[in-house]
This record gives sequence, structure tokens and C-alpha cells, in this order.
Amino acid sequence: MRVAVAGGGPGGLFFATLVRRADPSVEVTVFERNRADDTFGFGVVFSDRTLAGIHEADPVLREALAEHGRHWDEIEVRLKGERIRCGGNGMASIVRKTLLALMQARARDAGADLRFSTEVALEDLTGYDLVVAADGTGSRIREQLDRQGYGDLDTAVETATAKFIWFGTDYLFDGLTFVHERSEDGVFAVHGYPISDEVSTFIVETDEPSWRRAGLDEFDPAQPPGVSDLVSKNYLEKLFADQIDGHRLLTNNSRWGSFRTRRTRRWHTLTPRPAVLLGDAVHTAHFSVGSGTKMAMEDAMALAGALAEHPDDLAAALAGYEEAAQPSVRRIQDSARPSLSWWEHFGQYYDVFEPWQFAYHFLSRSITDARLARRAPDFVAATHRGWEREHGAEPLDTPFSAGDWSVPGRLVEVELAADGTPVRAAGLPLSATPRSGPWGAVLAAPDRETGLPAAYDSLTRLAGAALVAVHGGTALTRLLVCERARMVEGIPALLVDPGLDRDQALTTVLSGRADLVGGVA
Repeated sequence: MRVAVAGGGPGGLFFATLVRRADPSVEVTVFERNRADDTFGFGVVFSDRTLAGIHEADPVLREALAEHGRHWDEIEVRLKGERIRCGGNGMASIVRKTLLALMQARARDAGADLRFSTEVALEDLTGYDLVVAADGTGSRIREQLDRQGYGDLDTAVETATAKFIWFGTDYLFDGLTFVHERSEDGVFAVHGYPISDEVSTFIVETDEPSWRRAGLDEFDPAQPPGVSDLVSKNYLEKLFADQIDGHRLLTNNSRWGSFRTRRTRRWHTLTPRPAVLLGDAVHTAHFSVGSGTKMAMEDAMALAGALAEHPDDLAAALAGYEEAAQPSVRRIQDSARPSLSWWEHFGQYYDVFEPWQFAYHFLSRSITDARLARRAPDFVAATHRGWEREHGAEPLDTPFSAGDWSVPGRLVEVELAADGTPVRAAGLPLSATPRSGPWGAVLAAPDRETGLPAAYDSLTRLAGAALVAVHGGTALTRLLVCERARMVEGIPALLVDPGLDRDQALTTVLSGRADLVGGVA
């Protein structure tokens, strides 16, 4: 069997190594468009909890991290002059260039043929029994398959509204650090983490209006790969100078982009010739929830395993690969969307929250209070103390009042109509339109995020309501409507969700996502 791998990143190299070790009779050739020592970006980071399977398949990553990487346990959040730490978040990172060199050597030792400075298309690979597209988010192979109508891949792409740019810095962070600064143009945030004894990764995010006000939209994106945006480098170097003790930002193809989440229903095709996709070529998830490198390496494991399990039936092997790999990717992408949404709204959170609540809001975006407490008991206890200092009671036991209406705690009984629409909350009648006297409003969240602008417009017409009861929609859209109500429109928000338990309700209130929660089991 002859296999061509388009793309010499970690996913393609790991696959080549695993396939050759499983069956040395398989001929594997890896084609990489760049030179062997070229790499864009700076470092890659891995969570301790996600590495067991990769280490079991091959120790190359574990050995690389042990000898060349950096490890930490705490996440730090910096804003408004405070630094808040949260433990229980074991992670490790390594310079991407170092990792690639080690994985190239491992693939060669396994007998793979590595060819650099060679970009290939489907028509160049007619002599191979299988084409593996591991050529990244801009995959040429995937684009050819889509354009020619082969495979019914059913690809969907969502583009985030936030803007990001990737730098390095010679300032050494202790571990994963999130830094937030307001300039006269808006709020900018950094994901920083060390990748060696000399360099840290430094990713900056902001919203598009702030980006434009700062004049950072003037760089010509048609510049060839490798050319960096020096105007943005200088702006951000000054903005974050105090946070990095005056150190430099380092460039490597550093230019602004908007994160694109790619979802693909079908990952392989048998026509015009057998081809299969892995890693960023077939799926992406926002970098705030994990490593695309880790996901690509897990795909490589699943694909190599499926080929070994079905050595004489390529169709069965590729179907088995999808069955093995897709569920994990879907879970990661589902958890990534709330996290990415957080980065689209963090300027709003910066303005509304005190540092203790801001940090908790961030770190609980995809985890509940109880789970977070098991991981970082000191951090969660400090957050509860912050709430009690401000309110005098634990979150769910804190009284709430709006005008003449009040309740003794943050969990309220909600009466639903036959169609599930809330009609009364703790004795307060709910209506979709304002009327005279004390009243509460009810608003259905949209089923898709594209419907949020219309829901936000509806909120502006509810001024004066004692509260707005938000129901329907999805878990994410309900929370976003609640946040818009209380943070932008100044209307207390009641989240109506019969599916929530007390732990989820506590997390919702303590994080400031809603003032009240109704319908809790």
C-alpha cells in the first residue's frame, strides 16, 4: 500500500510514524510545502488531562515536553491592577519548531519519506492508494474535493467577530496568563504562556470596533506569508509594556485574523481516489479550549488504528476512522463555542465586573462551580467570599428586589404555559409587552446566534420592567440574552431553564450571567 500525506505538521508526521510502525510494508511519503525548519507561530500547549492516549501511542511528545518543554499548574488572570490565580490546571508547552524537528526525526526513523518545499495537489498523487490531507486549515486537497464536488464533505465554517494576532515575547510568563488592558480605543487581551526558557507565546484578541479605532486594520493581508504587521506590534508593545516589563514582542507571520471554526460531516471520499482529512484540514476549535496540534495527533492515532484494523478494506478503515475520531471532536467544538463567545464579549465583562467575578466568569465558562472547586478549591472559596462581602450571603441565598417586587433568594418558582412560555415568576405576572404598574417581561432567546441582534432589539423595548424572564433558544443564546439585559440594558435577568440543577444555577448567579434562575429541578 502506498500512502501520500499532504502536510508535514504534527498530525501528518505522527500519522506517518504510527502507520510505518504498525506495518512496515506500507510506503508513506510526506509532502510539506515549506522547508524542514520553517514554521509559523511560536509554541503549542497541551493539557495534562488530554495527553495519556498520545503518550501511549508513541512517547515522542512526552519525551519532547520532558526535555524541552515548560510545565505549570496555575492559570493567572490580570486586570485592573490585580492578579488572580487558579490552580489545578496542569499544562505543558513546547516551541513548535522544536517539536516538529523531533517528530520529523521520529518519522524518518520509522521509514517515512519526507519531502520538503513540495506542495502537492490531487493530480500529483495519482500513483498512491490513499491520500491523507493534513495540510492545515487552508487545505488545498480539501478545497479541490469541495470544488470538484467529490465526497460530499458537507463543510460549514463560522467566522468569529473577535480579531486575534499571534506574537512571541522575550518576557517569560510563569504559566498560562490572561492579561487585559484598556486603551483609548478599547479593551485588548493577551493569552500568554512560556514555551522555552527564553520565549513566551503572546496572542492578542480584541473586538473589531476597537481594532479599527486603533488603526490596526491598515495592514495589507495580501502580503506574502512571513511578512508581519509591525504597526500592530508597536501599538501592542506599548499598551502591554508594564505587563511584560518593557520586553519586546517577537514576530513570525504575525497578522490579524478572525478565528474560523470548521465543522465537516464527512471526513473521507473514495472518488476520484481514496482521500481522507485530519486535523485543521477537517475541523478547528478555538485555541482557548485546547490545542489544534493535540486534536490532529489524536486524529492521526485514530486513522492509523483504523487502517491497522482493516488492512484489506480501505472503505471500512476510513469509515471506522470517522466513527472513532468524530465524537471527541464534536465534544471539543461544542465546548469551544461558549469559550469563543466569551472572547467576543470580554470587553463588556471587563467594564462590568470586579476582578474576582471577572476571573470566575472566565474560568467557569465551560465548567460548573462544583467541578471547578474540585480542581481549584482555594480559587472558588475566594470567589464565594467575594460575593459574600458584596451581598452578605451565599449566592443562591441572597435576596433580590426590583422596584416593589422582591424574593428571598435567587432561585424562583416559574409558572409555565402549555407551550412552555413563562407566565408568572414568584407571583409576578410576565408579559411580552410593557404595561403600567409593576410587571415582568418574557423574552424567547433565538435558536441560532444569528437571531441575537433581533432579541437584543426586543430588550431595548422592555425598559422599566422589574425583570426579563429569558427562555427557549439554546444554552448559549439564553445566557447571552440574559447578559445583554443586565449588563447593557440594565434590566434584571431571570434565566428560565428547567434542565439546570442547583450547581449550574449557582454558577450562573455567582458568575453574574443572570440575576435569578427559575425552573431548577
